Amino acid sequence: MKKWISHSKVEGKASRQAHTNLPEGTFEREMGKEGFFGPATHFYHQHMPTGWTDFEGPLQPRAFDTTKLDDNVGSPWQAAELLSNAHCKFRCWHSDGKMDHLVRNGDGDELLFIHDGAGELFCDFGHMSFRDGDYIMLPRGTMWRIESDGPVEMLLIEATNSSYMLPEKGLVGPHAIFDPAMLDTPEIDDAFRAQQGEDEWKVLVKRRHQISTITYPFNPLDAVGWKGDLMPVRINWRDIRPLMSHRYHLPPSAHTTFVAHRFVICTFTPRPFESSEDALKVPFFHNNDDYDEVLFYHAGNFFSRDNIHPGMMTHHPCGFTHGPHPKAMNNAFTPKTDKTEEVAVMLDTRDALDVTEAAEKIEWTGYVDSWKPKN
Repeated sequence: MKKWISHSKVEGKASRQAHTNLPEGTFEREMGKEGFFGPATHFYHQHMPTGWTDFEGPLQPRAFDTTKLDDNVGSPWQAAELLSNAHCKFRCWHSDGKMDHLVRNGDGDELLFIHDGAGELFCDFGHMSFRDGDYIMLPRGTMWRIESDGPVEMLLIEATNSSYMLPEKGLVGPHAIFDPAMLDTPEIDDAFRAQQGEDEWKVLVKRRHQISTITYPFNPLDAVGWKGDLMPVRINWRDIRPLMSHRYHLPPSAHTTFVAHRFVICTFTPRPFESSEDALKVPFFHNNDDYDEVLFYHAGNFFSRDNIHPGMMTHHPCGFTHGPHPKAMNNAFTPKTDKTEEVAVMLDTRDALDVTEAAEKIEWTGYVDSWKPKN
């Protein structure tokens, strides 16, 4: 048995309720454990916690522009790997939309997020259409391919040696955020049956980050039926109904969509701003000292960030304070609109992520300076 060394105390000039009623002229910073789930302390500073004049070393916040990837390729195993650790691989695939082979991931479940484009996905379980904003979770070992009339841009997030699951939703119950009944699954329909045949097909299997090629004299997607409770699922961000509080700014963990071993996936979707006058309307400054934080910006206006457009991604290594840019802090309590407009995918990993050479080639090196006050 173990227990946190923890008891609540208020020292000096402080708010009794986090993220609201900040002492005049102060900036709130949260220092916590377990990615907003553990004990935490809130500090009230006279200066903005991100007001550095210089920042050198590997803890620098970094930004990358995936729109600058020049790699239209036909297979997900050729996709640019941008970030990785022992439990997660984060890749960006600019597909030409036409796969002439099947693939299978033997290293872990695969999560696809469709950033741009639409088309058809065929797999062991049948056929499903996809569009921009779809998440598609493919269990480890699933054979699949996509077919599209145009290019498709997507994220591929591998749960290495792990499985994707749904988060526990606690007091709000299992139907909050999205009802599991909203998860679509592949169908053995006319389109699936039409692609079956006796032509030769190759399956490129990834295992231990090496590729094996298996050749069949027929299309191995030849199932006539199946039963069970293991299957691919699809949900679009437009079907997510975010948790909200009109009097309190909820932490990112409230927007968790999928969980895997040692990382989580969260989805930020449009929602009304907090209406209580004393409540913060922007993310609070925080030390995320247990997780690396990655944000992929999919669509909309990113209200807490400057100079960020769809297709960009940011990486905040654990161990330093971060939060809204200075421009966003001007509207910390009085937003210019009545709701957020951003759609973003967040990856929070318990283990440090390594940045690849492919990511460094598309890096915006000025990101670390974007917190500096503008004169």
